[in-house]
Amino acid sequence: MNYILFDGTVRNSLLPFTFTRPVADIRVGIFTIREKWENFLKSTTTTITEEYLSEKYPMVEMEENVLINASFLPNEELVALISELTDNQAIFLEDEVIAFYSKDTQEEVDLNTYEAIEFSGQVIRIENTWDIFSKNAVALQADFDFITEGRESQPISETNSVINAQNIFLEEGAKVECSILNATNGPIYIGVGAEVMEGSMIRGGFALCDYSTVKMGAKIYGATTVGPYSKIGGEVNNSVLFGYSNKGHDGYLGNAVLGEWCNLGADTNNSNLKNNYDEVRLWSYETEGFAKTGLQFCGLMMGDHSKCGINTMFNTGTVVGVSANIFGGGFPRNFIPSFSWGGASGFSTYLENKAFETIRIVMSRREIEFDTQEQAILTHVFEETKKWRKE
Repeated sequence: MNYILFDGTVRNSLLPFTFTRPVADIRVGIFTIREKWENFLKSTTTTITEEYLSEKYPMVEMEENVLINASFLPNEELVALISELTDNQAIFLEDEVIAFYSKDTQEEVDLNTYEAIEFSGQVIRIENTWDIFSKNAVALQADFDFITEGRESQPISETNSVINAQNIFLEEGAKVECSILNATNGPIYIGVGAEVMEGSMIRGGFALCDYSTVKMGAKIYGATTVGPYSKIGGEVNNSVLFGYSNKGHDGYLGNAVLGEWCNLGADTNNSNLKNNYDEVRLWSYETEGFAKTGLQFCGLMMGDHSKCGINTMFNTGTVVGVSANIFGGGFPRNFIPSFSWGGASGFSTYLENKAFETIRIVMSRREIEFDTQEQAILTHVFEETKKWRKE
């Protein structure tokens, strides 16, 4: 069967992260949503997404296709129901389609003509940016159970102080020395070639993905995910880094999400609680205003390729777009548009050629080319987000 993941109705509520990727390629737990579906389906997937992303994330359509709403995370019950779909059947949760089986081209699909199957089970859905960290504990536990089933962890060095060792898993080449690992409240997963340096204190749930690093003396508590090829240090609480991003120094990051290729300068801090303990509001790209989150704790949302200088302070519920560069004293405003350059004293436009020059250098350090495909995506984002910048 040919499986296609589509963005669904939540794509805009997941900006700025979906400026540069489909919904399916958001990381929550250990895996991206796409990786979760491919693990369960034992099949590759392709994507229906925004046209400007389709060259990097193409769709492959065959005579028979099952299309899956990528905002839903897979579980055994849901995948079993999807596997039983036949032509012109669709699975719904209330009014939202989860999956459907079609022999039609996408232009011809009319879900009103489909036989509707109501899903009555439990399912995790990522509908808003803050869901990425607030639902990370459940997603991380599910991924941990999946990836460790029937397998044995690499030995944990005796130099460590370990609590609940059966809930800790080290992949091949993982290094952890002279640290405290407490997996009482959630699992701890250390990926291939990843390293936890000496003196680190980690409370699960926690995932350190392949070839990432926890710096010396870090204090991390769950549920936190550090995506592949990232570095993390200082104090971190309930945060998700997608990959290739660094918060390598002291400072606090809490209830936060960082995309790829982000860098936080030394002693960067974000607030995750308002002084009056009121509900946090976050910038909404849909309404172009600040939306209620229903959360008392909510920190920083930072899109791909954004960076900040040393001693940067982010206020509660700050949204930073793609490829912004923030520096200087004081608190910058709590919505920073993509390709912004500046800080609390004001912003100007971070010109494409300057931004691309930095991106090229940063990616080359990981031996990854900043190719024309990536440039085209970011050029589109630059143009699409002009209306929010002061030119």
